Amino acid sequence: MAQATVNSSDLRQRIQKMLEGTPGIMTPMIARKLNVSEAEVLRHFPDDDTNELDGARAADLIEEFEQLGRVHVICSNGDCILESYGRFGGFSRAGGFLNVQTDTLDMHIKAANITQAFALRKPSHTDQQPTYSFQFFNEEGRSVFKVFVYKTVVEAGGDEINERLEAWNALKDKYALNA
Repeated sequence: MAQATVNSSDLRQRIQKMLEGTPGIMTPMIARKLNVSEAEVLRHFPDDDTNELDGARAADLIEEFEQLGRVHVICSNGDCILESYGRFGGFSRAGGFLNVQTDTLDMHIKAANITQAFALRKPSHTDQQPTYSFQFFNEEGRSVFKVFVYKTVVEAGGDEINERLEAWNALKDKYALNA
C-alpha cells in the first residue's frame, strides 16, 4: 500500500484530533486511517507523549532492557501478532542478529534493520491506563517490535512501579535522538 504524503503540521493536527476523540486508539490504526507509516504517526505524536530515540543505537538500548524486569513484547508482521511476557537478558550477537535468550524470551533481532525508535506514553486501548513503551521500526516505518512496561508495572505493584518507570524514563533520556 502506498503511503500518503502529508505535511508535518497537518499530520500532527490530524493525529491530535483522533487522540482527542479516542485517546486509547492504537497507533497502527491511526497509521491505517491516515495512510502513513506507524513510525510517522509516532514522529508526529503530541510532544509530551513521544520521544524519538536514536535508531542507530537500538541494539545498545535493547541490551539495557534487562533492568526493566518483566515486560510485554509485541511483534507483528502484518499477518500475525505475537504477544509475550518475559525478561530480556542472555544477550549475544551472531550472524547479524542480536539474540535475547532467557527462560521467558527467545528473540533474534536484526538490529541493523532498525532505523527508527521511539519511547511512547499513551492510554491503553483496553482500560485507558497509561502505557509506557519502546517501539522499533525499520526503514519503511514498519514495526519490528514493541516493548511495553505498563502491564507488568501494574502487576508488580508497590515500589516496583516507580522503579520501572524511573528506568523507562532514564533509558528514554539516554537514547533520545541527538542526546
